[in-house]
Amino acid sequence: MRAYVCCLIVFTLLFPSLVCAANTEPMDESVTGGSQLTSTSDVAGAARTPFDVERSSKMASTYVPLNSWIYPAFDRLIALGYVRSGFVGIRPWTRLACLEMLEEAGSAIAADPNTEETARTIYESLVSEFDSRGGVLGASPRDVRFDSVYTRATQISGDPLNDSFHFGQTIVNDYGRPYRSGFNNVTGFTARAHAGRFSLYVNGEYQHAPSWSGYTSEIRELIAGLDRTMVQPYATGATNQWRLLDTYATVKLFGDEISFGKQSLWWGPSSGGPLLNSNNAEPMYMLRISRPIPVTLPWVFRYLGKMRYEAFFGKMSGHRHPRRPFIHGQKISLKPTNNLELGFSRNVIFAGEGYRPLTFSTFYKSFFSLGDHLGSSMAQFDPGDRKGGFDVSYRIPGLRKWLMLYADTYVDDDPSPLAAPPRAAISPGFYLSHFPNIEKLDFRAEAVYTDTPSGTSDGRFIYWNGNYRDGHTNKGNIIGNWIGRAGKGAQAWSTYWFRPDTSLQLAYRNAKISPKFLPGGGTQHDLSLSARVRINRDFEVQSALQYENWLIPVLEPKRKSDVAFSLQLTYWPKLSHGH
Repeated sequence: MRAYVCCLIVFTLLFPSLVCAANTEPMDESVTGGSQLTSTSDVAGAARTPFDVERSSKMASTYVPLNSWIYPAFDRLIALGYVRSGFVGIRPWTRLACLEMLEEAGSAIAADPNTEETARTIYESLVSEFDSRGGVLGASPRDVRFDSVYTRATQISGDPLNDSFHFGQTIVNDYGRPYRSGFNNVTGFTARAHAGRFSLYVNGEYQHAPSWSGYTSEIRELIAGLDRTMVQPYATGATNQWRLLDTYATVKLFGDEISFGKQSLWWGPSSGGPLLNSNNAEPMYMLRISRPIPVTLPWVFRYLGKMRYEAFFGKMSGHRHPRRPFIHGQKISLKPTNNLELGFSRNVIFAGEGYRPLTFSTFYKSFFSLGDHLGSSMAQFDPGDRKGGFDVSYRIPGLRKWLMLYADTYVDDDPSPLAAPPRAAISPGFYLSHFPNIEKLDFRAEAVYTDTPSGTSDGRFIYWNGNYRDGHTNKGNIIGNWIGRAGKGAQAWSTYWFRPDTSLQLAYRNAKISPKFLPGGGTQHDLSLSARVRINRDFEVQSALQYENWLIPVLEPKRKSDVAFSLQLTYWPKLSHGH
């Protein structure tokens, strides 16, 4: 097993040079052949991209935000079989990667006389979306674009949950934005710029949340006991702050996107939230290298199929025990067949102020050490809090255009969940792309489990560490799945797509906390109805209504409920300057 771990790490470190060797072979015409998106003569209603693919393949490209409707639209094209190069386990995707998938979808649709009308409609809407936003990169090789402005108002009545590390969350996968009972607001903008091999993306917003009464002294003492820390104060005043979310600069070298800044990751095929890295917390400052366009390695490695990889080195915020630790992670995803995707990932939290300094030695040990030394007296030997992940997705034979199964797994202090299944958290799910005679209706369901059978069930295993007691969090929010510590739950979504960018969704979410972790345990039930309506190319309205009830005896002896209603307006002003 040690040899397996060392080979995986070395392979990750040497991957860029291997990819460069692979790129000595001609790439697909869809990437370098100078072709454009399929014309309207081939696929009705499709627009042409205003930027040449051959030139754009050598240039930097910004990432599509994780909350964009583009992802569920591509999910449907992937499930229907018209996009075979799409990797659902590594997101976000660059705009150039989306173009590559659109090229593939356009060719498949044009070649299939029995193409479903749904696939054609999705393809046309995606091409139109990229065209209306200035193409994949911009209207010219050098382009500065004020992308969007938005505002979202959320009114919450009752007592919401807002502590994913201990009790649960009412609003999940929302970049760690603050919220409390009463009126909440976020108002912001996005902008991007491209110049040859360089690009820049900025997402800034003002955030407001009301004040709250805070935890009682008894609850704060309970939290200190759960985490094995000192009793900590909690801010109770109103939140009024300016925050940068995904904001980064990118340079493209040898086909890799190398970016630095605040960034979000989504490492897994699930929609409810990957177990390792998600946007449930505020984006972290990181240096990141990503291969946005899949490659095929030469020689015998070609049997591994198409590959993508991603690696990052970042700084965590909001930690007290120890303060300011660092984190790095690597992921490799393979597609040995067009219908099977495998992902292998790893995260390590290490160093930290007052614990271990950041040096080459501590960084090296976090990669290669397989020992484990708990306790501050052994800090000089501690390699860090290491976590392994494995995910898989598969389109079922005989139901290729209907059903996709997938699973995401995670383990602490083991190289991979495959090496220690009883110690692993798991999140299985399935996606039904449409129903018979109802092509616009889909369904997705997922379960999630972090109360591992061979773990302690006391919340001090998954997402917690004896030396890094603030665990797998950034500014207090779980970086991975919203289920948190020693929990189990399920989610289900059914969406009716009036158009690819206009939908109505009904969703349900359930969570339970083990009484071995939290005295008396806890339960949470959410039912929500949400809508996304594209008024025209430049204006979108989103709304959501959620009812929640929960019972957590250590917080409240009786069952509590809350209702949250949100309304978001987004405008794309088409302000740009290029030459």
